[in-house]
Amino acid sequence: MGIPNLRGKQDCESLFSPDDMLAYMRKVGRQPSFDPPRGVIICYRKSLMDYAEQTHTVTKVQMMTRDLFLLGETGNTIAIAGNFGTGAPTAASLLEVLIALGVKHFISIGTAGTLLKELSIGDLVLCDRSIRDEGASYHYLKPSKYAYASQEMTRAIKAVFQAQGLKYHVGPSWTIDAIFRETVAEARQYQKEGVATVEMEASALFAVSQYRGVEMGAIFTISDSLAGLVWNPQFMHQPTLTGLEILYNVAVQALQTRFAEVGVASPKLAPVAGG
Repeated sequence: MGIPNLRGKQDCESLFSPDDMLAYMRKVGRQPSFDPPRGVIICYRKSLMDYAEQTHTVTKVQMMTRDLFLLGETGNTIAIAGNFGTGAPTAASLLEVLIALGVKHFISIGTAGTLLKELSIGDLVLCDRSIRDEGASYHYLKPSKYAYASQEMTRAIKAVFQAQGLKYHVGPSWTIDAIFRETVAEARQYQKEGVATVEMEASALFAVSQYRGVEMGAIFTISDSLAGLVWNPQFMHQPTLTGLEILYNVAVQALQTRFAEVGVASPKLAPVAGG
């Protein structure tokens, strides 16, 4: 039996909603009142949250048990959310709450392992779709091999990469819940299919975004490699950390690009640093 156990549950009404959760958290004093941003960058590394806090003027909001930093140079129209953990269920629930607050534009930035020998540590990857090898997405969308990024947000990210002359790779990812059960057989198969990366959140975020009618893009920097069918971790090496910082700046500018396209004003930023 596959996921979910109840066939067709994607069309069934939920018992309670993210709005109900927000109402409860406000009632018990765990959800502060603030003007929500128009776009949010979702990240998974504390080092990147520290980078944002140390190098930009931010207003820190404790949103339930997650940190939300409103970016002053964008007039608080963009925020970065983090310090909530990793994995598809956690990221999906965070996204649901942000959507309930009224946010409609998102970019997920993080690290990923590569399956391709031509990708090196610190390289940048724009994910256009992801294999659904996690469980959360099947509670939103009917079974299929891939979940897809927003075409509009993907186009905006690509435009920033190109405008700044940054080298990047576009391709699919493989989203999996069980990091210690990534097998050699799977790696070989996905290498044949040209799958660029493996990570833990993208397909779930794409599925939730499609279900709720909002925009989600995903960009990664390569932090480890499985391309030789032997694990080579480089999570804390400088190229990985630099790649995340570059992606942060790309994400801010890509969100501003989308705001301009849909007619939402936002202060302009300086060009992306690094590359």
